[in-house]
Amino acid sequence: MTAPLKHSDSITVDVALGDRSYAIVIGRDVLASLGARIAALRPGARTAIVTDRTVAGHWLARTEAALADAGIATSHVIVGEGEGSKSYAGLEEVSEALIAAKIERNDLVIALGGGVVGDLAGFAAAILRRGVEFVQVPTSLLAQVDSSVGGKTGINSPQGKNLIGAFHQPLLVVADTAVLDTLSPRQFRAGYAEVAKYGVLGDEAFFSWLEAHHGDIFAGGAAREHAIATSCRAKAAIVARDERETGERALLNLGHTFGHALEAATGFSDRLFHGEGVAVGIVLAAEFSAQLGMIADADAARVQRHLAAVGLPTRLQDIAGFAQEGLADADALMALMAQDKKVKRGRLTFILLEAVGRAVIASDVEPALVRDFLARKLLRA
Repeated sequence: MTAPLKHSDSITVDVALGDRSYAIVIGRDVLASLGARIAALRPGARTAIVTDRTVAGHWLARTEAALADAGIATSHVIVGEGEGSKSYAGLEEVSEALIAAKIERNDLVIALGGGVVGDLAGFAAAILRRGVEFVQVPTSLLAQVDSSVGGKTGINSPQGKNLIGAFHQPLLVVADTAVLDTLSPRQFRAGYAEVAKYGVLGDEAFFSWLEAHHGDIFAGGAAREHAIATSCRAKAAIVARDERETGERALLNLGHTFGHALEAATGFSDRLFHGEGVAVGIVLAAEFSAQLGMIADADAARVQRHLAAVGLPTRLQDIAGFAQEGLADADALMALMAQDKKVKRGRLTFILLEAVGRAVIASDVEPALVRDFLARKLLRA
């Protein structure tokens, strides 16, 4: 597996869902084509853009210009940055703004932002007038390779992450890789955790390629588009086979059961970005798999080594404020994991590894084993 030698024309990845199929368009400067693409798909539709303050400062005017060039009327609503907007209050704010903008069932909501904006705007679209269509314009690496694809939308509950939501597939995803140039290094690294996840869970050759080419991805070379497209193809294939996560799609949650608990323990704050929680969670899942004898210790160490090499947190003690109550307490973390969406009748389901590149769904994992594993990890901190 090798990267293109130069930036190519845009890449299109199809998500095959019958009459609800849609395209993911990936490439530098594809944002300029947004209006033309929407006009071709839904002639006459009006739009409302949902974005956050930071993204608006960089990309709102260009997005509005792309729509205006195609003769598309638009309005916008700007929310605060961060997971705090993925709340009941944030949902009310966006929903009322969309109603005030007179967005009707034949109109479109445009989610211009990272995973928070995509989840929030997508959920508002899912419930507005019992459902309007929406378009994802992801502006973070994490959103481009993960949250913008597959139709998961929602908000957080005080009791856990993403517990209120709906499956609502977008009409189109436009992933302009040029927008990633405005991300902070920390934000880009956090998104890279989801890229690495695809290699760890189902494609050892891709993981090996990432080990060799991550420098070019971070530098903005041609490897960046290749990594994003490969990630999107992997997710699109799984979503097409299991849209509503009744089976195989759960594999995409590798690292998330641990990671979501860590996010909750840190108050869904900037102490731990989602991708950073996923990175720690992937390493914990690999090490737990090794403890169970499913993989060799060397395989778990390989996963940890790569994520650490790009600057991601991989240990509990790497998290800011690690010693604070709730984060350094195995029972508290277990209580948070008990609210995970994959819990069935009180029994935990984990995504574990049989090899680097081969994840499996482990149902009915014994909680005592998980608690003892976490307690040992905490003692080493």
